[in-house]
Amino acid sequence: MLTKKFLKTKPICEVTFQLPAEVEAKQAYVVGEFNNWDLTATPLRKRKGVWKTTLKLEQGHEYQYRYFVNGVEWHNDHNADKYVPNNVDGDNSVVITYKH
Repeated sequence: MLTKKFLKTKPICEVTFQLPAEVEAKQAYVVGEFNNWDLTATPLRKRKGVWKTTLKLEQGHEYQYRYFVNGVEWHNDHNADKYVPNNVDGDNSVVITYKH
């Protein structure tokens, strides 16, 4: 799941990334262009049974990302703004931070 909040005073979009409920995780990270695809830079925290984190991303961009779970599994976000092919195993999720 993906939710966005556009800040009025700064060109920032607060994006909350949430692991899909059907994914069983012991640990989870969001990995993408915003963290140079670093596998462990952005952990998701489990709160009330939900794995999620919020990042402040610059407005006016499209960022590719995926979820990296349990050290071996890659998952896409079913609520991504769109998908683009990757050069490994299918598609990447994309979050768009253009203000409408």
